[in-house]
Amino acid sequence: MPVVEESVVIARSPHEVFAFIVQAENLPIWDSMTIEAEQVSNGEPGLGTRTKGVSKLLGKRLDWTSEVTAFEPDALATYSTVGGRLKFSATSKLEPADEGTRLTYRVEAESGLAGVFGKMSDPLVTSALARTVRANLGSLADLLEQ
Repeated sequence: MPVVEESVVIARSPHEVFAFIVQAENLPIWDSMTIEAEQVSNGEPGLGTRTKGVSKLLGKRLDWTSEVTAFEPDALATYSTVGGRLKFSATSKLEPADEGTRLTYRVEAESGLAGVFGKMSDPLVTSALARTVRANLGSLADLLEQ
């Protein structure tokens, strides 16, 4: 099971960071793998909220539907896929830091990402994903600190 976990410190409060990252329409702004995302359930983001989206990973377009499976305002949100070819969960954990907020982002692929890409090995795909996640977190920090 490939796992990628990266962290960044953002010079904003946990409330500000959390409010931005749980809005589905903001995902394509800071996540370079996400082409589109929209919340498909009613109400404010919370436990059970569903999002549909399209991601591009190593040149492949992948549709997905996720559901929030853990939610603690200003502290934690976990999205797990409930539909689509790519099976994963993504957790955003926020903690106060002297400089603002430490955001730790963890992605776990349930069945291995390599299966989606044929002969590619999980270590190669995991390495590429880790680089992308690091870059995305840097972009998020830059965006929120402007």
